[in-house]
Amino acid sequence: MKKSFGDSWEPSEFNLETTTTWSFPNRGSWATHDPKYRGNWSPYVPRNLILRYSQEGDLLLDQFVGSGTTLVEAKLLGRNSIGIDVNPHAIELSRTKTILPPTYTSSATAMIGDARCLTAINNNSIDLICTHPPYANAIKYSSDLENDLSRVEYSEFITQLKKVASESFRVLKPSKYCAIMMGDIRKNGSTVPLGFATLNTFISEGFKLKEIIIKQQLNCRSTRFWIQRSQKYNFLLLAHEYLFVLKK
Repeated sequence: MKKSFGDSWEPSEFNLETTTTWSFPNRGSWATHDPKYRGNWSPYVPRNLILRYSQEGDLLLDQFVGSGTTLVEAKLLGRNSIGIDVNPHAIELSRTKTILPPTYTSSATAMIGDARCLTAINNNSIDLICTHPPYANAIKYSSDLENDLSRVEYSEFITQLKKVASESFRVLKPSKYCAIMMGDIRKNGSTVPLGFATLNTFISEGFKLKEIIIKQQLNCRSTRFWIQRSQKYNFLLLAHEYLFVLKK
């Protein structure tokens, strides 16, 4: 349900993160944010990144926009933004969520597209990339969308992610930042280091690593189920995600 003007459009308490470990037990529900879109990130994450690595009036990109969390935070903080996703449902959600009071005048554009081929975006035009891709096929966001990377197995996902990294490097302005959150996954009882593979892929395309942030993973719907299985089959729950900050 859309908030009415006069509800909370800003977080009641916010402090900029100052270390490389982040944890947000209170996920954040100001403005139009909610946790209904599976796998979306806490708005505290893009808020911290936007404040630290961009300026008012800058142009931000989230090429895996999902339900629009990044676009909402960009608009609240006076940045213009572009959100791209292959999923029409995600674009519809993003457009709805970025309808904010008229005092927030920055633009937020959500469009259907492919993160591997950002044809609508010019070279060296983006001030900050702030994005949260799918973790290979850990969560499938569609059953039949041809270009949906959430339907792709690990090895092919890394191959396709190289194209995402290349396009990210192309559209980002020199000396600007790309922040990408990625977690590891499990397969056949073993940990698959998707986070490290993602980092290496972006570095191979020319990015330089500025920060590795460890974010504690909280508020997962299936935690109780996996606690029982972890005890039965003797494995540790993956309770962290990586937030890589890279510089062009």
